[in-house]
Amino acid sequence: MSGMTKSLVISFGLALISLSVAEAKPMSPATVVTSGQHKLLANDSGRSLYTFDKDQPGKSECTLLCALAWPPFEAPAGAKASGPWSIVTRPTGVTQWAYNGSPLYTYHFDSNPGDIHGDGAEGVWHLARP
Repeated sequence: MSGMTKSLVISFGLALISLSVAEAKPMSPATVVTSGQHKLLANDSGRSLYTFDKDQPGKSECTLLCALAWPPFEAPAGAKASGPWSIVTRPTGVTQWAYNGSPLYTYHFDSNPGDIHGDGAEGVWHLARP
């Protein structure tokens, strides 16, 4: 194979790889786990995710001390919204994931994967469900 042919084959291969990456379905920022008979959303560490009734669609109302007990499920720099997933910018500038418009949080007192101690807390915190 000549040098020119090798270059063309390599270029074509790289073009195909780029195309498949560009068309790849974006990954979900959370996983669906089962707790008893219920399906719920969890982060990559297996910690349960929650919604807060006082939030507005696309806006987090849990700040300051609230955010210490209920840490936001942060979206990394460059994260892209897709399908039911969106990104909320908090007053501090930190970005957090939202599912169907509801900002998502973990609970400080859920120490192990699968813990759901925050469900129903204060009547306004609920497990995030797919």
